[in-house]
Amino acid sequence: MSYTDASMNVLREHGDELADATVAALFERGEVGKFNTLMRYVSTAGAPLPDGLPEVAREYLRATSAPPDWIDWEVMEKARLFFIDNNVHISTALSFASMPACYVVPHVAKLLSATHGLEYPSKRMAETGQFTVYLMRPDAFEAGGRFIPAAQKVRLLHASIRHHLRRENRWDTGALGTPICQEDMIGGQMFFSLLVLDSLHRLGIHMSEEGAEAYYYAWRVVGAMLGVSQDAAPRTLEEARAFLDLYMIRHMGPSEEGALLTRQLIDLYEEVVPGTFFDPIVSALIRHLTGDTCADWLRVPRTSWDTVVKAVPHLLGVLEAIEDRSPLAARALDRLGHLTTLLELSSLTRGRVMHYAIPEQLKKEYDVPPASHRTRRWHPPSATVPG
Repeated sequence: MSYTDASMNVLREHGDELADATVAALFERGEVGKFNTLMRYVSTAGAPLPDGLPEVAREYLRATSAPPDWIDWEVMEKARLFFIDNNVHISTALSFASMPACYVVPHVAKLLSATHGLEYPSKRMAETGQFTVYLMRPDAFEAGGRFIPAAQKVRLLHASIRHHLRRENRWDTGALGTPICQEDMIGGQMFFSLLVLDSLHRLGIHMSEEGAEAYYYAWRVVGAMLGVSQDAAPRTLEEARAFLDLYMIRHMGPSEEGALLTRQLIDLYEEVVPGTFFDPIVSALIRHLTGDTCADWLRVPRTSWDTVVKAVPHLLGVLEAIEDRSPLAARALDRLGHLTTLLELSSLTRGRVMHYAIPEQLKKEYDVPPASHRTRRWHPPSATVPG
């Protein structure tokens, strides 16, 4: 599949028909509050839907209650094992590369500033981390698993933002296309899949081609469950590279919202890191993983740790060598990684399950001005020249 400016422009015209229709009906009938209240009790797959749930919501939940029929469970298990083996590194990439990448796309940064619920970085990061942990659990798609309800709610959250922006005439559709359009949804999928793999490679993590491809495949499944058109979404890592390269060339740049969100992210993790001596490592990691151009756009401060962080791949290489030579050490490091990820997630969530609710209004000051279009070790696919 090839991507061009023309094909990407088409993707900007489309949202998510099923979720959009559901949200529109809930608002039209004044049932959003009731829906949010009742859905707090729906957090696991297979649980009976509560009495009083609006019928349009009940139909949506039934229609989205299973993964796509093309899912390959053997590949998904390989993805889960890849996550277990690399969970700390993946969490690092999500926090210090994927989220800043979202912020370096100005209209996406503005969207993330649109709702009161997304204003606080701890909530935003907790939801992202919890969502990924739910996905990589053995029971993710079984009765009792938490991933499917989370995906259903995130899909409606996106649709509700589209609904508000259109209804309140706070989005220039002529210049920007549909808010949270297919191009942006696929772009987000790339940030949380291919960009994570890129970051692991930059950190010096050894990955098999099979493991990397399985991890990307898992996020293809996620994309499908979040309303991404499978006719347009990249199927391979090579296609993903072509899409991401062109997407970033078309849209990345500086913005006040992007800089503010990044500052909030840095402040959040500086609070998580004990003491103050290691605080600069947060900015240094973001700069190392996103590159100087993006880091400068996001106003990530330069620190004395910028050089120190470059030694991280060597340290991780030593740990991986120990892991490769000793099955006992491998199990111990995997367990330590699991506990570290849970500790980080617990500090962000404060031990609570995060709920994804449909916002009943957006921030009043929100506005988006028009913008112009612009088993072997795995290695990132080569950069492409946009056609």
